[in-house]
Amino acid sequence: MKKILIVNGHPNAESFNFGIAESYKNGAIASGAKVETITIADLKFNPNLQFGYQKRTDLEPDLLEAWQKIQNAEHLVWIHPVWWGGLPAITKGFIDRLFLPGMAFQYRENSVWWDKLLKGKTAHIITTLDQPSWYYRLFFGRPSVNQLKKSTLEFCGVKPVKVSYIGIVKGSNEEQRKKWLDKVYNFGFKNK
Repeated sequence: MKKILIVNGHPNAESFNFGIAESYKNGAIASGAKVETITIADLKFNPNLQFGYQKRTDLEPDLLEAWQKIQNAEHLVWIHPVWWGGLPAITKGFIDRLFLPGMAFQYRENSVWWDKLLKGKTAHIITTLDQPSWYYRLFFGRPSVNQLKKSTLEFCGVKPVKVSYIGIVKGSNEEQRKKWLDKVYNFGFKNK
């Protein structure tokens, strides 16, 4: 039984991202996977990494519980919208506060290299867009994906990381949304 963690990075519970997270979860459960979730907007924590890596700020109970879920998972599913080319601020703050030296990675003494402490995990990023995905990749260089995939997950040892784009969400109709939700249900069922 695969252990899957769904991390929902949208701050609005009425957003389409919540429907996407639920569809993935339903598909994964139907396949027999063990599924846990983190809804970042429901967590109580300060998203500001106030002192950078110079001084550690104690993790709030919600972050400690979230970290335990990340450690227990084999497959991480990150669902978020693209805002101004990047991640929502609360999602970025969640990453800043949790993916810390000694937890997600470890710098080596007197070296430019680091140890990847999340090896053995895989991930799938499902992101919503209000523009065509080809446009986001070609003209903007897909900054949210580069940040989450390359600069965070792969930096910490999570591989492979699959990416799926959902959109154009703005102005989409119910029929199109149902197709997207069915597609995401299948991702969950196949544990992708």
